[in-house]
Amino acid sequence: MTVLGGIGFTAPWMLLALLALPILWLILRAVPPAPIRRRFPGVALLLGLSDDESVSDRTPWWLLLLRMLAVAALIIGLAGPILNPQEEQTQGTGPLLIVLDGSWAGATRWPQQTEALEAQLTRAARAGRTVGFLTLTRPEAPAFQSADAWRSRLAGFDPAPWQPAPADIDRAIEIADTLGGFDTLWFSDGLAYAGRDAMLDALQGKGSVEVYQTGADVLALAPATYEDGAITLTAKRAFAGAERSVTITAQGRDPAGNIRVLASVPATFDAGSTQASAALSLPAELRARITRFDIAGQRSAGATTLVDDALRRREVGLIAGRENREGLELLSPLHYIEQALAPAADLIEGGIGDVLPANPDVIVLADIATLSEAEQAPLIDWIEAGGMLVRFAGPRIAASDISRDTEDPLMPVRLRAGGRSVGGAMSWGAPKTLDSFRESSPFYGLEIPQDVTVSAQVVAQPDPTLAERVIASLSDGTPLVTRKQVGQGQIVLFHVTATAEWSTLPLSGLFVQMMERLAISSSSAGIEASDLQGTTWTPLRVMDGFGTLSDAGTLPGVDGADLMAAPAGPDLQPGVYASGDRRIARNVVVADTTLTPAAWPADVPVRGLDVADEQPLAGWLLSLSILLLLADVIASLSLSGRLLRHSNAAGLILAALIYAPTQADAQADDSFALNATAEMTLAYVITGNASVDEMSDAGLRGLSDTLYFRTSVEPANPIGVDLERDELAFFPMLYWPITPDQPRPSDTAYRKLNDYLRSGGMILFDTRDANIAGFGAASPNGRKLQDLAAPLDIPPLEPLPADHVLTRTFYLLQDFPGRHSGRDLWVEASPPDAEQVEGMPFRNLNDGVSPVVIGGNDWAAAWAVSSNGAPMVPIGRGFAGERQRELAYRFGVNLVMHVLTGNYKSDQVHVPALLDRLGQ
Repeated sequence: MTVLGGIGFTAPWMLLALLALPILWLILRAVPPAPIRRRFPGVALLLGLSDDESVSDRTPWWLLLLRMLAVAALIIGLAGPILNPQEEQTQGTGPLLIVLDGSWAGATRWPQQTEALEAQLTRAARAGRTVGFLTLTRPEAPAFQSADAWRSRLAGFDPAPWQPAPADIDRAIEIADTLGGFDTLWFSDGLAYAGRDAMLDALQGKGSVEVYQTGADVLALAPATYEDGAITLTAKRAFAGAERSVTITAQGRDPAGNIRVLASVPATFDAGSTQASAALSLPAELRARITRFDIAGQRSAGATTLVDDALRRREVGLIAGRENREGLELLSPLHYIEQALAPAADLIEGGIGDVLPANPDVIVLADIATLSEAEQAPLIDWIEAGGMLVRFAGPRIAASDISRDTEDPLMPVRLRAGGRSVGGAMSWGAPKTLDSFRESSPFYGLEIPQDVTVSAQVVAQPDPTLAERVIASLSDGTPLVTRKQVGQGQIVLFHVTATAEWSTLPLSGLFVQMMERLAISSSSAGIEASDLQGTTWTPLRVMDGFGTLSDAGTLPGVDGADLMAAPAGPDLQPGVYASGDRRIARNVVVADTTLTPAAWPADVPVRGLDVADEQPLAGWLLSLSILLLLADVIASLSLSGRLLRHSNAAGLILAALIYAPTQADAQADDSFALNATAEMTLAYVITGNASVDEMSDAGLRGLSDTLYFRTSVEPANPIGVDLERDELAFFPMLYWPITPDQPRPSDTAYRKLNDYLRSGGMILFDTRDANIAGFGAASPNGRKLQDLAAPLDIPPLEPLPADHVLTRTFYLLQDFPGRHSGRDLWVEASPPDAEQVEGMPFRNLNDGVSPVVIGGNDWAAAWAVSSNGAPMVPIGRGFAGERQRELAYRFGVNLVMHVLTGNYKSDQVHVPALLDRLGQ
């Protein structure tokens, strides 16, 4: 491409034809215009006469200029002019290899990278270069084909949820070595990785290399951990730049089974720092619902961390050494444990033979000294597989010989005989308080009340390993709680009873916090690769480069040691893995991951991904040339006197051209009116968003089918309405879904809308965001609704009262869910003088329809059906979801009946039937 004056030309040699314009000027100027012929009898008197000097008339200068401009426009248009041409960077006509990092780090800006790739393919097509692609995360030998052939395949490229591994780089270098010479365009994701320099050297040995890389920072999220009673989240970034804040969202299922944002927390990167931490405190029930954490605004696997068993609600088995004393709950060995764990865990009571088959996370033994071999063996196997055994001391353990001479397999330490108590042989002068917890303890950070004291306990035997097993101690250093690792599990011993006999600990809030910490740490304790040696884990769901989860299908199982230690790749994809009842999340980013920005040598040009919009001008110039030539024909006919003779025919042709589109528009308007009025028809406002409009059409089609089968209303197929062009009076109700980017209607459209509302029409505004926001401007859709509705003549609104006619026009309803189950629904406010007469179940309201109904439950998605009548969008899970969909249909039926009949159900004649239905 040749660039002249900021305009590029794909066929610059055509511009040489401009040199012929002066010659054409001289030729056209020498040829006079055709003479005007008129019959005049007096010309006979001039026959035989001759002029001494004859001068021919010349073509007017302005007509010559018009013709020159037409020819110049034609020549320049054929030269392929382009406005804002991309600067020619890599010169050459040989093969072009496009190398993609293709990792999760580029997923957030993948659409921008795709646009840049398309622009490069356009340039390669103009230059006639063949193109091949090499993706470093999935290296395969490239097939060099025409650029146009690749352009249609760009949609099939997507990032992998891992970075190029050294083995991938070695394979890519081998592939490059087998190829001949070529130039390279390297689209980098912005992060450095092992082997990148070697790959660059191999490519530079084949030809020139250019790098395309965004200047935006790469963000990632480390796995969540549970520390000090809160979820700790750590965000990472590649560039240690200025201070920056990000929002981390927690996503999970609500009680209806729908995925939604359950909580969010800000995290701030300090200036010059590459890490930002945030703590999120949530109730145990809400914490157990979380399935993933994401950095808001980032769409990549690295900015997502999946949640496994570490945060879910625990199952705890409770086993006591003696039966509960009838009527004396406070003396029960399990009473205080039940009270402490009930809010945070599901409790299972019974014997060991009853509890173990349920495979709980934690088993609590309250003052059980001796276990039979039949009980002990499976309990040890359960602990080695990852279970936590929590034991409490008591009179039975103190009086037994358990773990005296040798350490019992189900005890963390050896015990001294007799124990220690106030006034005993090994007495204290006074009850002892607790010492502060060490950083290595799971109880670290808990505040210790001064009134928590210990008056008796079993004492641990001194041992070289005792110090590392103590996780709580008394003020004099005596161990209070000890712990040891057994396989993947652990054994914990409280050296006091689970009742208030030996200490006041069970009476305090500290006891509740300690038990909750132990329950949470049962699965969140750091798992090492060696702990999973010899186990096989099956993938349940795997994550793509954009952070989207999908079923793992038939992917093979993964060795337990590799699951924790091996890098992510095609054979170990990030996702959720299972072994038995256990779940482990393998995330892209781990705690010790460091994001290093890519640095390139000075001799390698690095460019951004911004693509200037090239504007071809050939079509405009050729059209201008045709118009100028038409103007030349008209001017020539006018000068020769022939234009008037053909004026009638020209007028007819012009009238036909003007009338034809007008007649077509009139026919289209008639067809629209006939379709809208043949039957009662529901309509929706066309937003310009194809997916939203398709969902609106499918939703109203599903509601129309429901009305047809359940009521006497027989609607036709729904119609999409263009507010600027279509008549609204044909429709009793308009469904208007709100999207943040839909254009604001014109003043003419607003006049039509206000006339529609004043004449009895209703608009159902649906912001479709009840899962993240309530009524108002708390969301982009809510703010857009306020902007769209500002010019409308809307009366005062109020939340739907319990006695509104919408609650009983056909079905008796109090909830109005759609895809979401928000309760907020706003309608026209009732008159101030509307009072409920004594004995009446509702106020006496006369005829009238609320002109607007506003909500955000995404009713169209709940109503939507496919062409075969099957629901298009899943709602909730199981019976609860189907019940929610049924209520959505019932709300739609009530809404249409309200539009068609007004408030007739407020008439007193319906009172007996309604009272009977209400059971009053």
